[in-house]
Amino acid sequence: MRRHLVIIVSGRVQGVFFRGTAKEEADRLGIAGYARNEPDGTVRVEAEGDDAALDRFVAWCGRGPDFAKVDAVAVHEDGPAHFSGFTVE
Repeated sequence: MRRHLVIIVSGRVQGVFFRGTAKEEADRLGIAGYARNEPDGTVRVEAEGDDAALDRFVAWCGRGPDFAKVDAVAVHEDGPAHFSGFTVE
């Protein structure tokens, strides 16, 4: 079953290649969507994929790349957006 999640990641997540590494992880897992820096310092990720892939992706978001320091990850489900591929905005 394909699901769509909105993931808000807070902490030291901007300027540490979070979005680019999220794209690499999403591509590896077959997840579509995007990652975008927000003005409040968080990273917003929208991700669509199957349950197992999304579970692994959310777990990765809780760690992030080497130089990130993730303080919190908020996740909620949204309606389908029918993304094709994963982009960095």
